[in-house]
Amino acid sequence: MFTLLMDGREDQVESLTVPHGEAIFGWVRKPHGWCRDDACIPAFRAAEVETPEGVDLAGFAGLLGRIAVVDPVERLIAVGDAQRLGPDEAPDFTLDGFSLREARGSKIALVFWASWCGCRYDLGAWDELHEELSPSGLTVVGVSLDRDPKDARPWIEGLEHPSLIDAEGSVAELYNVVNVPTVVWIDEEGRIARPQDTMTATDTFREMNGLSSEDAKNALRRWVLDGESGLTPEAVREHLRIPTEEERRARLHARLAAWLFRHGRTAPAQGHARTAAELAPHDVAVRRSLMPLNGLDPFGDEYFRLRDELEARGVAIYRPLPDWSGGGTAAEVRG
Repeated sequence: MFTLLMDGREDQVESLTVPHGEAIFGWVRKPHGWCRDDACIPAFRAAEVETPEGVDLAGFAGLLGRIAVVDPVERLIAVGDAQRLGPDEAPDFTLDGFSLREARGSKIALVFWASWCGCRYDLGAWDELHEELSPSGLTVVGVSLDRDPKDARPWIEGLEHPSLIDAEGSVAELYNVVNVPTVVWIDEEGRIARPQDTMTATDTFREMNGLSSEDAKNALRRWVLDGESGLTPEAVREHLRIPTEEERRARLHARLAAWLFRHGRTAPAQGHARTAAELAPHDVAVRRSLMPLNGLDPFGDEYFRLRDELEARGVAIYRPLPDWSGGGTAAEVRG
């Protein structure tokens, strides 16, 4: 029996080879291929994952544009999302009762944060912006990247804006979030108006990150009230950070690591955490979010070693986009 981690759920599958005649991820074999609703994978393409014994589950995921990572010893398989990040339609998700698709008609500011980031102190200011601008059509949606929901809950109690906890990292995967704070603007029609941006709502850590919260908040107001995002559609496409295959695999290894840590299987969990770091060393969100599950202080020596490592590699921790007027590229800040 294998544990399947996919689409934010945990299921059990008998084997990584699915017997002929059984549905896979909702797809059913028909004479001309594998079909789900009106979509079909031609039989000649499916043939590469069909064997006399059955259908290779990981290979079938690949046919759907998904990546699968298997741990045969721990009998785990993690399957990534099939959605692709692009400016024309923000990837849909449903988490903690909130559906992005159902929020169409409202401008959305997706605010990614975590309890292990100083940006947790900005949540009250984001809530004030939500209260101020919601009558004009903005919804602030907080997305915590904490792997343990109990770490995030004290910080979101009493907040009025939707506050979600992405414990499996699935929304961060969809939007290629490599550190927090990161904010993504999505317009009323579900298109990305401003891609992954390092944006603050207070100046608590301005000496560290060099960012002006007032500039950011005024820019958000201009977008909501006047429709001016500060970026042309061409600039949105230019600056949207599309995940590489290595980044996608890193997040699946992190998902396996988190599951193993939670189940007390520390040694294999640490192995997957190391693999995730090797595949995407710049992904602070993946690496730092696993520290508490591994008994490490995300504000302690391990974090400062991570910062020193990235500094030595020339990797920016904070990645602000061009200035709000759409002018030259802002300097990447390594604080």
